[in-house]
Formats: sequence, structure tokens, C-alpha cells
Amino acid sequence: MKIAVFTWEFPPMIVGGLGTFTYELSIGLRRLGHDVTVFTMNDGKLKTREAIDGIEVHRPKLIDFSETIPEFESEEIRRSGTAAKFFSRVLVYNLLVSTKIVNDLIPNEGRSFDLLSVHDWLSAMAGITLKKATGIPMVFHIHSTERGRSLGRGSSIIYDLEKKAANFADRVITVSYVMRDELIACGFPQDKIDVVWNGVDTSKYSPGRVKMEEIQGIRSHYGVSDGDWMLLFLGRLTAVKGVDRLLMAMPHILQRFPNTKLVVIGKGDLQDELLCLSENLGIRDKVAFDFRMMPEDERIRVYAASDIAIFPSIYEPFGIVALEAMAMEKPVVVGARGVSGMREIVINYGDRQCGYHINPYDPVDIAWGVNNLLGDPGKISLYGKNARARVLESFTMDMVSRRTSELYDSVAAQKR
Repeated sequence: MKIAVFTWEFPPMIVGGLGTFTYELSIGLRRLGHDVTVFTMNDGKLKTREAIDGIEVHRPKLIDFSETIPEFESEEIRRSGTAAKFFSRVLVYNLLVSTKIVNDLIPNEGRSFDLLSVHDWLSAMAGITLKKATGIPMVFHIHSTERGRSLGRGSSIIYDLEKKAANFADRVITVSYVMRDELIACGFPQDKIDVVWNGVDTSKYSPGRVKMEEIQGIRSHYGVSDGDWMLLFLGRLTAVKGVDRLLMAMPHILQRFPNTKLVVIGKGDLQDELLCLSENLGIRDKVAFDFRMMPEDERIRVYAASDIAIFPSIYEPFGIVALEAMAMEKPVVVGARGVSGMREIVINYGDRQCGYHINPYDPVDIAWGVNNLLGDPGKISLYGKNARARVLESFTMDMVSRRTSELYDSVAAQKR
């Protein structure tokens, strides 16, 4: 089958989990014999067309329309300030990839596609337009919703676009059962929605791939002394990820286990606030900040160097970072209130326990989960091994690729 994948992120342009997932899915689909072509964004520094690991990648160069597009934007977008410029870039990306296919690849190169694989609202306009123009069936992947990401304060335009794309698509794939429930509660078409959990490449995310001297070097780099515990948060530094409450939990952790250091890695609009918060809490020397999007190979080594990974998200449809840490044999402490796919990933009881579910709104409860592990080092080792076993059992990219391929095949077969 010839599959066109539309994703705002794709290596080397990685902002969050979406870029990593769409890359791994594309590789997995190619291994199953599918012909995969990716259409993604270009910041102006990348090739407009190239092959990456057997995947043909198109990145039309974005032209800056930010000075003129506001004339055609709604009042809501104009009021949103810097978000208006981002929305204009998204609009141009969708226009360019759509016209690239309709006006160039199909008529000039004789290309054809059996299915459109469209990921999140960022590519929704291209999916809707191309299905309407070509009749090619469309599968819409919803990794999160605007309402959830913004804690109810987001754009009604983006929310309506998500819903329109879901109604227009032949099938909708989402990442967890709790996310499916959210979509149904929001009025998305229930009979179209399938759940396919995300996954990781367990040959890459494997503790045996990281040497002890690499682990020691990373711990030393972040100021983790010999005999100290290293706690890890990795992800976007935004309100929904709960990293501010993790900092508030640190005094409760340090009171019992003073030989503990928290390493926070990522970028986001909370960076300055987190620095101030750590100062105000008197824990600045107990927190190491690394404000950047970390390359995957380095990320794997950081997981290996940590003792416990903590992801106290308030809203997390899946939580691929938790899966990555678990594949590296790390116990995890995860937010489990509201929309939390991590509640489906992490077993928090019995012989297969691999971590703790906590209330992400409560710093004391976050500390409770961490302290339960620090108070019994045997649990750290046991739960870590259970965590990798859990991933191998249910969350490999091979499983994700095969299940997604089956759904794609059923959609294409109905069209035929």
C-alpha cells in the first residue's frame, strides 16, 4: 500500500513525542512492505526532498505570510499574539503540501496514494483538502485535543478543526482508551474511533546499550554525587506536564532523602518560572535544569543514568516518555487523574508493579510515590525490571505498526 503521512514534526525537527512517533511508525510500516512518503514542515534549513532510512520525505519551504495573513484571520487568532504567527505557518504548511501532491506529484510524476495518514490538527487541513480533491481515504490520528492541551483555555478554531477532520475521516485512531472516552464525551464520532497504543523501539531503548562510564559521565555532568539518587523529569515545560508541582514536592522528598537531585530536561514557557520557584523553595542546588530538546541518543543515556523517572502530568493522553523510561528499566511515578494514558501503561499493584500512580495536583502525593521507592532500593530494581517486561509485552513499535497496518488495510479495502 502507498501511504502519505502528514506530520508537523519529523526528524531532525523534533518538538515532542509526535515527531518521534511518526518516524518510528513510518519505519515500521516500511518494514511491513508499505511504500511510505512523509510530508512535513521545513524551517528553511532542511532539504525540501530527501530519503531518510528508506522513507521519502518532502518538506516544502515555508514562506512567511505573517504580515498579510492576519487580514484574513478571525478575531480570536488576531488576539492571540505570537500564536497568530504560528497559525499562519501551519496554514502555509498545509497549503504547500496539498498543492505539492495535487499539482506536482500526481500529474507530473505519476504518483498515487492509497491512504492519507494525518496526524493531529496541525495537518488536518491538508487531509481534508486532499481527500476532497482526490478521493483518497483518510485516517485521522488524534494524539491529544486542543481542549485538553490548554486545560480548557485553547482555541475554539483548532477545536472545531479537530472535530471536522474526525467527521471527514474514514477512521480515527487515538492513543489510549481514556483518550477515546474523552473524544466521545466531546461529541467525536464514536463508531469511527479505534485505539492503538503508542510504542518504542526496544532495541534502541535498551539498558544494555549504555556503558557504565557514560552513565557516570552524565551523573557527574548534572552534579549527582556518588551515592546520591537521581530523579528525572523529561518533557515540555508547560502547565499540563505538572513539572512545577514536582518542584514543590522536592522539599518533602529532601526532608527524608537529602542525598537526592532532580534533573529537569526540556523547553517550554515555564522555564523562568521554574528557576524562580526552585529559588523560592530553597532547593536551587538540588535541581539541575537543562533547557533544550535533547537528541534521542543522548536521551537514552540520560534515562540509563537516572534512578527514578517522574511524569506528574495533569493531562496526558498517552505519555511516551514514561514508556521510554520503562524500556530502560526505570520505575516511574506518573500522574493518574483525569485524562491519563499513563494509567493504562503503568501497573501500580501486584507482582507486575512497575511504578506508582499519584495525584499530579498534590505535591505531597508526588513525594509519597517517590519516597516509597527511595525508602526501599530493592523496589527500584524490581519495578524497573517489571517496567521493561511490561513494554516488551504490550508496547513495542512492531506491535503498533502491525495494528496500524491492519486498520489502514481495512480502510483502503473498503475504498476499493
